[in-house]
Amino acid sequence: MTTVETPAKATWRQWVGLLVLCLPTMLATVDINITILALPRIAEDLGSSSIQQLWIADIYGFFIAGFLITMGTLGDRLGRRKVLLAGAALFIVASLLAAFATSTGTLIFARALIGIAGATIMPSVLALIAAMFPDPKEMAGAMGAWGSSVMLGLIGGPIVGGLLLGSFWWGSIFLIAIPIMALLLILGPILLPEFRNPHAGRLDLFSVALSLAAITLVIYGIKDAGRDGWGVVSILTILAGLIIAAGFVMRQRTAASPLLDLSLFRIRSLSSGVALGLLIAIVMGGVGLTASLFMQLVRDISPFHVALWLIGPSFAMIILGNVALALAQKIRPAYILVTGSAIAIVGLIVLSTVDTHGGMWALMTGLVLVYVGGSPVGMMNSFLVMSSTPPEKAGSAGAVSSTAGELGAALGVAVLGVVATAAYRSDLTIPAGVDPAQAEAARSGIAGAVFTAGDIPGAAGTTLLESARDAFTSGLHVVAICAIVLYAGMAAVSYFGLRHVEPTGSAKPPMTEPAEAAAAVDTPA
Repeated sequence: MTTVETPAKATWRQWVGLLVLCLPTMLATVDINITILALPRIAEDLGSSSIQQLWIADIYGFFIAGFLITMGTLGDRLGRRKVLLAGAALFIVASLLAAFATSTGTLIFARALIGIAGATIMPSVLALIAAMFPDPKEMAGAMGAWGSSVMLGLIGGPIVGGLLLGSFWWGSIFLIAIPIMALLLILGPILLPEFRNPHAGRLDLFSVALSLAAITLVIYGIKDAGRDGWGVVSILTILAGLIIAAGFVMRQRTAASPLLDLSLFRIRSLSSGVALGLLIAIVMGGVGLTASLFMQLVRDISPFHVALWLIGPSFAMIILGNVALALAQKIRPAYILVTGSAIAIVGLIVLSTVDTHGGMWALMTGLVLVYVGGSPVGMMNSFLVMSSTPPEKAGSAGAVSSTAGELGAALGVAVLGVVATAAYRSDLTIPAGVDPAQAEAARSGIAGAVFTAGDIPGAAGTTLLESARDAFTSGLHVVAICAIVLYAGMAAVSYFGLRHVEPTGSAKPPMTEPAEAAAAVDTPA
């Protein structure tokens, strides 16, 4: 006769440990967006070109995406807590390097190191939460809190960045990581259990190299196309990246210990959840970048006041996200997600009507609706992915979900940033009296136009500035239209991929795989 034991309830130790885990999670997502507001200051101080600015903004996300699966495997072998604490130490060192960087190259390198450190957070945290909260209801609550920290990070980046930039130099945005990661290093060994699977496969270094090469080449090609148009170099670079990506997939199918378990994508709920995480991150990354630059460089709003303007959409996202999570206990998640997509599309239509000199009503209304419409994905995505995954593959599923989110955020900045830049350049008019060097600076991006216009005497400078602001507003409209298409895709994925999923309140309790439970080491320090 088999006896099913009731999972132990979490104590105050686990709940405080959850808070400790949510803080670095929030920081990891803050770091994606916090740099966006500082880009004009960085470009002016370090002389960064528009393409270098894109690298500064998105290399962090791409390195996280490239290393997440790797760090998940290392956590399986060495221990999730150990890998998480090592990443916290690297985060502190790299943040100091970024804060005091004196060149664009140094800053990009530091951001890459921060990305590697950030890749240790998501898979380790998800695995530790599963170990700390064996009771299904408590695990759902813990996942909800974790999802809230992700959302707070995504929307808090511009707010925190604006507040810091209103009082300090741009390097201060990187220093906020130090106290948070120091707290993790101090309390982690006390509150967090160690968790490892000694039967996990070995790390496939060749697969690591393939994944990094594929991502880097594809993104480089996109950036080259944004700078010089779709030429031979950009097309061949993207094709090379896609070929390497195909080689990566083939390697995972044949390797004894694959870096990524492709069989996970056969689970419809998981693959749909991953697709939704990718799409929402693309939208939020691209719209966030474009809207922030629009407020600063078109409406001439200071970073501090941009932060104040974003408080409304941020609170709306948090509140409505939690409402959606509560409703999902009674209503199928697919229906909630489709409704959210429809609300966001309305907001994007409003954004496409924003003009250069109008009031802030249309811009804020559009952003509120976009944030509210996207909030259900941020709150429910991880729970949907993890609850649909076989217990023995939960770690891989968490890494895949996190990879999609981080890659999507970086792609949103890169791809929609390129789209906005292309629209800007096509609408920009260079007036007579502007020398070739000044014209090239203006064509590189609106930041270049704003900085250059002040040095051009007479009506030519004023005309150039007005043309640049009108052109960038057109870029905002084009980004909004692209985001509408993406949200329509999200609605389709939600309905066809998740309509079979019952309300979360009626979901069956997840089961623990005996073999993995016996192999795991769960020892609070």
